Amino acid sequence: MKNDALAGFEKLARIFLREFPDEATRRLDDLPVKEIARLVRAEPIRHAVPLMERLEARLAAEVLALMPADGRRDLVSQMDPVRVVPLLAWLDVEARSALLAQLEPARTRELRVMAEYPAETAGRLMDPRAIGVKPGTTAQQALTQLRAGRAQRLADVFFTDDNGFLTGTVSLQRLALAEPDTLVETLVQPAVSAQAIDPQEEVVEHFTKGRLTSLPVVDFEGRLIGVISYDTLALTAQEDVAADMLTMVGVNKQERALSPVAFAVRKRLPWLQINLVTAFLAAAVVGVFEGTIARFTALAVLLPVVAGQSGNTGAQALAVTMRGLAMREIRIGQWLSVVRKEASVALFNGVAVAITTAAAVWLWSRSVGLALVIGTSMVLSMIAAGVAGVLVPTGLTMIGQDPAQSSSIILTTVTDIVGFASFLGIATLLSGML
Repeated sequence: MKNDALAGFEKLARIFLREFPDEATRRLDDLPVKEIARLVRAEPIRHAVPLMERLEARLAAEVLALMPADGRRDLVSQMDPVRVVPLLAWLDVEARSALLAQLEPARTRELRVMAEYPAETAGRLMDPRAIGVKPGTTAQQALTQLRAGRAQRLADVFFTDDNGFLTGTVSLQRLALAEPDTLVETLVQPAVSAQAIDPQEEVVEHFTKGRLTSLPVVDFEGRLIGVISYDTLALTAQEDVAADMLTMVGVNKQERALSPVAFAVRKRLPWLQINLVTAFLAAAVVGVFEGTIARFTALAVLLPVVAGQSGNTGAQALAVTMRGLAMREIRIGQWLSVVRKEASVALFNGVAVAITTAAAVWLWSRSVGLALVIGTSMVLSMIAAGVAGVLVPTGLTMIGQDPAQSSSIILTTVTDIVGFASFLGIATLLSGML
């Protein structure tokens, strides 16, 4: 009689698992992992797959690890790839490699492609081992799940529906202070999220505007697939700044202090050759005014002063514009506003510097004409440099190029040519006063 009752109970349990997988999965979350694995193994593959797809990714990975190799292969072969990718992230490297080796090559390629997101996107920054708390979970149960997941640097807990769609977030502090039997859904607040293919700049914008400590990442349909921590973003931002510093002067992002000599030469030499060509362009401008320089040798002494000031002005405008583009403080459509601002700044700075420079030149040469020439050219060249500091990175962005890519070399060429041409051109026009 007892055996008949037990058999009837197990039959009822199987019907419940098969007919109501969503509700059954919520009940399974409270069972030991070994018991969940036993129940899944007992089910035919067509019923086991829906259960595995509804389990939280960490728990599903633990269940999968307790199953025989053939069972793991069959389940992963039949499951929705969107559900498989986050599950695989919770397996250790050896187990994941062994499982992928068991699958058909086409299936393995599909999963690998889905797991590899484009560079500099939210998918590359995220930790796929995100834990989503489902409806009906109490604060105590949620904390138990977090401990089992051994999540590091966790600041927020994410709330999902039964199908894994992100619906909100709860701060870890609020969850920890709640009564143990409090339902998590009563603590939930709206969540700011990023899609896996969102560019890194948009991720930075989310963190900056929302003052977030972590950012959930979702797929196209809104399912939770990962989380980006503030620490990860800060480290990435530091690396990007360092990389931009390198590319601005024509050094490859991949080069390191102890990179092989051959690698460094191969990456740097092309840009040095380009820089040489641009230097000849600047020299050609000076050559046009060779006669003027021969007549008034003092001009040759003052050339570096004009070029240096315009170069520094351009570098300041370039740095501010680059930061604005990187942090998404400005959009490409705002380039004209930025140009006006930098031109105005350069005008005021140029006038102030020109007065100082003209006074110093007059004291040195006692030539009103020479002081007038360098003062006027200083203002013009600094305004041109400020405008160029905006147009170089925004122009590169408009044509789909990295705005940091050797922008310093391009800017230096522009500021040198404009500085030399304005100084020597004005000197030629006012030669009667020199």
